[in-house]
Amino acid sequence: MLDAPTRAQVRATAPVLQQHGVALTRHFYARMFQHNPELREIFNQGHQRSGAQQQALAMAVAAYAEHIDDPTVLMPVLERVAAKHVSLGIRREHYAIVGRHLLASITEVLGEEAATPALMDAWAQAYGQLAALLAGMEQGLYDQAATQPGGWTGWRSLRVQRRQAESEEITSFHLVPADGGPVPAFRPGQYLSVRVLVPALGYRQPRQYSLSNAPGGDHLRISVKREDGQGGEAGMVSTWLHRHLAEGEVLEVAPPAGDFVLHEDRDTPVLLLSAGVGITPMMAMLEHLARTQPARTVRFVHAARHAGVQAFGARVRALVAGLADARAWFVHEAAPAGVPADGAAPDALGRIDPADLRTQGLLPDDADIYLCGPAGFMAAQRRALLQLGVPAARIHAEAFGTGGVAEG
Repeated sequence: MLDAPTRAQVRATAPVLQQHGVALTRHFYARMFQHNPELREIFNQGHQRSGAQQQALAMAVAAYAEHIDDPTVLMPVLERVAAKHVSLGIRREHYAIVGRHLLASITEVLGEEAATPALMDAWAQAYGQLAALLAGMEQGLYDQAATQPGGWTGWRSLRVQRRQAESEEITSFHLVPADGGPVPAFRPGQYLSVRVLVPALGYRQPRQYSLSNAPGGDHLRISVKREDGQGGEAGMVSTWLHRHLAEGEVLEVAPPAGDFVLHEDRDTPVLLLSAGVGITPMMAMLEHLARTQPARTVRFVHAARHAGVQAFGARVRALVAGLADARAWFVHEAAPAGVPADGAAPDALGRIDPADLRTQGLLPDDADIYLCGPAGFMAAQRRALLQLGVPAARIHAEAFGTGGVAEG
């Protein structure tokens, strides 16, 4: 635990970090990549170009300064950060590199007059505390991943057993260990990190994709949306997967990770609420519920632009039909052109209005709500659900906000 004067020094910088945090983190990343270019393979360069990573880090640093007296308040966030770090292969030795560049950036951005020796000493101690906390959490996750049946740490070669188009934009890849070993266990809702060499960049890039099948099978399935209309680094990995990853090819994959998971120790009703490629973790949850808790009340509500991009429609309806108390509800912005594929016909047109969920019987009392989709969709749905009186503790949202955590 840091002493009181040190905590006071760090806490006093919170307003400055809130004001200048993005400039600081932008400088930090540029500095780190200049001196340690090998770390470009760990960080999503598309998010670097968009500024999303800088903004996220700035908010995290400011929050840590604000809560320096009791960092355990941030534990849910730290748990998600630790899971992401493990999925990317971040190790204890990386923290020394990050700390060196972060502390140097504070001095270079704020200036030596503001970044006094006393302040920098306080931040060095504060960073050391945070690094030790995260590294310890991550080591526990590494150990857990390595010791479970079929588990591993780092990157492992998985072979594409099957490739299947799910819609005009989404393709599924069925993956099995290339060495013939067992398929690892995972929790419904978790994701895989995959890593590919991006020719346009000249180095490898990792991306996260939700597992879209239930655990316990003979393969792992990721369902990837093609994002090749985004330009720049955005969509480079998903485009490569769609264009080049054929059956029989091998892909570098990290162990399953993430804390957006189905709560299996409950018998409460479940509402799976998603949009776009956010349907992918919902499929893992729905398939698992159908296999293990067929009597549990389930509502599956999904929004898509039109029938052509609706994935898993027939599969969802078949799974729902086999449950004791379940309904599926598809909402499309545009009406289908011609006769839609089996299971893709919408139940309603427009956009999901949480107020309509009650009138349609799609929002059971005391339901656990799992929410995944584009960031704007998730924010709007969460606000509306809270206004309807749904307790915040019942709303479980995917942290990355890009829909099935796919990051292109």
